Parts: sequence; structure tokens; C-alpha cells
Amino acid sequence: MAASNRTSTRIRKRASGAPGTPDDAARARSPARARLPAWLIRPGPTSIAVVALVCLQIGLLYLATQVRMVLSDQLRQEYAALVLDAAARADSAREQWAVWQRVPAALARHDTEFAKGYGDARAEYARHFASFAALVNASPAPAPHVPRELMAAAAAGATPRSDTGAAAPPRENAGRSGAGGADRRPSPGTGPPPNPSPAPTADAAIVLRGVAAYWRAQRDASSADLRLRVTHVARVLIALAALLFLMLFSALGMYAKRNRQLVGQSHEFEHASLHDALTGLPNRRKLQTALDGAAGDAPGPLAEARMAVLYVDLDGFKQVNDSYGHRTGDEFLAAVSARFLASVRKTDLVARIGGDEFAVLVPAFSSQGELAEIARRLIACVIDTDEEMGLGLVRASIGIASFPDDVDDHRRLLAVADAAMYQVKRGGKNGYAFATHGGRQAPA
Repeated sequence: MAASNRTSTRIRKRASGAPGTPDDAARARSPARARLPAWLIRPGPTSIAVVALVCLQIGLLYLATQVRMVLSDQLRQEYAALVLDAAARADSAREQWAVWQRVPAALARHDTEFAKGYGDARAEYARHFASFAALVNASPAPAPHVPRELMAAAAAGATPRSDTGAAAPPRENAGRSGAGGADRRPSPGTGPPPNPSPAPTADAAIVLRGVAAYWRAQRDASSADLRLRVTHVARVLIALAALLFLMLFSALGMYAKRNRQLVGQSHEFEHASLHDALTGLPNRRKLQTALDGAAGDAPGPLAEARMAVLYVDLDGFKQVNDSYGHRTGDEFLAAVSARFLASVRKTDLVARIGGDEFAVLVPAFSSQGELAEIARRLIACVIDTDEEMGLGLVRASIGIASFPDDVDDHRRLLAVADAAMYQVKRGGKNGYAFATHGGRQAPA
């Protein structure tokens, strides 16, 4: 007999260039959608993961920009603090010099300690003002600079004024010379300028206050901007954490979905390898596994376990294929398989082991009469299917073998039942026979 019943399925080809078809209309309405990958169009773990990854990259770029701006604001804030500190020092030195300038001229002219204090105050002011001017003029950001004239005047101890005599050390009148004809002047290094005017530091005070106000405003603005950017960074970090969680969740979802697909495919492959594609019945491999399982699960010693196999062959089935075609033959096989399943017990196993050959495993039975009743029901199933389809060609020959009555190894049950089935064929077909008994004709 043939190993399997062949089927022929016609596949109608649709003309790709036929105008007016629904598919062409759909493609014309959405050409861009047809070019997009399916995982971008259909929502799922993959599309969610891709969108989350893109958002994560954008968030990281934004975070890097914000961190850079935070560092820049912090540097501007520190630089403004340095300028304000230098301005405070220069203003303090200016006030100290102004105090020395307000000393009465009569006292300053004859006080030797005044010269030393006045020089130290003027040098301190010049040093602090030079440091302040250097910081302001070296600012990396646009800022008001200190005029060069004021810097030169601070270095010389006076401001650039048209009345230079006010800053020069005055001399005593010639009419007040002594009897020896020599002028009475302070000795070099001990005669301070008498009563210098406070005007030399007035312009510096205006510049110091103006520059200090500007850099104070810059410091406050940088501090406010720094707080705002730190808030943005914190929010971006929270959003990135949410995106990472979403990506992890999507990855777990994809992993679980892939596992389910693999498990489903594994079950499908296993089912396909153990079952017949046409009838859905177990195949020869599944039958052999069931035989081993029945022998192993039998209660008590293996010698006390009783099981049987009924080998069914469809007589005249080849004529159905030749006369009516393989499609009718497939329909007959499917119909008779359904009747076989309905006629046996739930514990029995019906398998298709060839093109027109079936086997029924009975894992437990009490007597040969019980097996004979099962065989008669199987023969009736074949006859009823044949009459229902109006063929009048198909009957059944069944061979029955039991363990341990007929064989000493349960793995030989199928071969012994097959041999008993051929006894029925030689005796006229359409009946059943036990392995150790002659064939019997099925009742009419």
C-alpha cells in the first residue's frame, strides 16, 4: 500500500496588473505605508523599544547639553565672585587711601610717619586696583572694561586730571628760607605731599561701583540659570530612567513573546512529527511511543500487563483513488478516522500508520471477546463511511495481537497483528482474526 494518500491543491494566481482590484486601491492610497517595515506600523514590543531607544538618545544629547551649560554657568558664577571680591578689596584700599588724603596739610607736612603710611596706602590701592582691572578686562564674556587711563593713574597714585599741581608735592615759599639762604624743605623720603585732595580716587570709586553692580547682576543671573538647568537635568534623568524601564519592560516582553513563539513552534513541530497531517491521528512513531508507555505504566509486573493491537487495512481503497480521485480518497480517510475515534474507548489509541492502514492500541482488556467487539465496531465504521459516500468499494481486514498472550515482547505486537491481518485477506477479507486463531468473517 502507498505510504500516504496524495492530494493535489490548485493555487489560483491573481493577475498583478489587473486594474481596479482592492489591493491596488489600498496601495495607491497609502504608498508610504507600504514602504514602512511591519514592526513600525504594527504596535508591539519591538516598535516600543525602537521609539524608547530614539527618545533615550535624544534625552542623552539634551542631558549632555544641559550639563555643559551647568558647568558654564558655574564657571561664570565663580568668575563673577572673583571679580566682586577683587572689587571689594580695591574699594577698601581706595577708602583707606582717601582717609590718608584727608589729613590736614599742616600736620602732614611735618609728620614723618604720615609719609610712610600714605605711601603704603597708595601702593596697596594701586596693587588691588590693578588686580581688579586685570580680572575685569580678561573676562571671557562681554563685560564693561576698566579704562586704561584709570589703570595708569592708579599705578601712578593719581588720576589723570588737567590740574596736575594738586597731585604734585608742594614746595615751601622761597621767602620763608633761613638765614643761611637755604630753603627749608622736607628731606627726600620724609616729606609727604601736604593735604592731597580726595579727587584722585573719585573716578575709581564710580568705576568700581559700576563694575561691581554689573558683575553682581551677572552672578545672580548665573545662579538663577544654574538652578533652572539643574531642575531640567533632574527631570531629564527621571525621564531617562522611565525610558530605561520601558526599554527593559519591552525587552522582557519581546523575550517572553519569542519564548512563547518558540514553545508554540516546538509544540507544532512535535505534533507534526507525531501525527498524521491529513487525519490528525497519531502516526507510527507516536504509536510505538504509546506502546512503550503502556508497557511501562502497567500495574504490577510486566508479565501481568495485558495489551493488544488491532491492525486495520482498508480493502479496495486503491480503487477509490483510481476511480474518484485522491480528493475523494482523502475525504474518505478523514471521515473513517473520525468514526474510528468515536467508536473506541477514551483510553484506546487510534493511529494511522500507512496510506490505508490504521492501528488501534488497547492498553488494557479483560478478554478476547472485548477485542472482538472493538474489531466489529471498526469494520462497521468502514462500511458506514463507504455507504454514506456512495462508493460500495471499501471494506476492512483486521488482525489482532495481544501481549503477553501472543508475543513475549510488546514491541512485536504491531508486526504480529499485521501478520494476522494478512490471514484475513487470504481468507476473503472483510473480517478480523486473532494472531493465534483462524480468521473469522464479519457478520453481514
